[in-house]
Amino acid sequence: MLAVPSAPKAICRPSFGVTNALFTHFLPNFADKYTHMDRAKLTSQIFQKKSFLCVGLDTDMRKLPECVLGVEDPLFEFNKAIVDATADYCVAYKPNLAFYESMGSKGVKAFERTVAYIKERYPDQFVIADAKRGDIGNTSAMYARSFFEENDVDALTVAPYMGRDSVEPFLGYEGKWVVLLALTSNAGSADFQLTADADGERLFEKVLRRSMEWGTADNMMYVVGATRGAMFADVRKIAPDHFLLVPGVGVQGGSLHEVCKYGMNKDCGLLVNSSRGIIYAGGGDDFAEKAAEAAKALQMEMAGELHAAGLA
Repeated sequence: MLAVPSAPKAICRPSFGVTNALFTHFLPNFADKYTHMDRAKLTSQIFQKKSFLCVGLDTDMRKLPECVLGVEDPLFEFNKAIVDATADYCVAYKPNLAFYESMGSKGVKAFERTVAYIKERYPDQFVIADAKRGDIGNTSAMYARSFFEENDVDALTVAPYMGRDSVEPFLGYEGKWVVLLALTSNAGSADFQLTADADGERLFEKVLRRSMEWGTADNMMYVVGATRGAMFADVRKIAPDHFLLVPGVGVQGGSLHEVCKYGMNKDCGLLVNSSRGIIYAGGGDDFAEKAAEAAKALQMEMAGELHAAGLA
């Protein structure tokens, strides 16, 4: 009779409700094995570079210049050239997972290689995985493990619709960040986010207030679209200290000046993302140089805003 193999020993992993102290107990080597970008480091980079630019790596195979199409991994080679060209002008990169997952396993590998390259060559850059995850607790715990352990990104965009227990698993990782969707810039955001209850509180305001009970300004940011303009003041009334990840400047028509006027705080408190306006600034052999020019132009505008606010 064949012997039945014994089950492998389970590796302790934190459940979705664990505290940071318990997490440290279960995974004592986490702090040594993975990178951390705390608020002080991020703020220091912003003031040192006079930039709060996040370059979105929304890399679409159909838009890549011909000069990279013949290589083994064109998504990665394009990203590598963009990162090398823009690293001096930005403080963060935000690969959008949809553009990589749409290419199957090859695309996922390109995402992984891109993150690893940034971490190795530019360790002071803040890396955000734009995946908008969020599910029941044990599923979210697996998402958290995937992004924070396997890929070692600094932050992950998360959808808050399922509530506290769908977000908490991501908050159990010391030195990692949740970027929670709050007030987005797409047209359909008005379908839910701007609806008000009987007391006049809009849904995005409820999300902000309730989620501040789950995390802190040291491990949670919020997504607020640049096209919202003066509504940044409403966000800051509730969340004055949190960093805001701001998409929508550039191609989508958001105003950097308005974002800064209503959204900037004493630490700057902003990561303004530009994707297509930078990575597709040129479509020929000089695509990287054109991306550098676009990133530098936006960085110089940001330096002016920091100076006007008395922060540079």
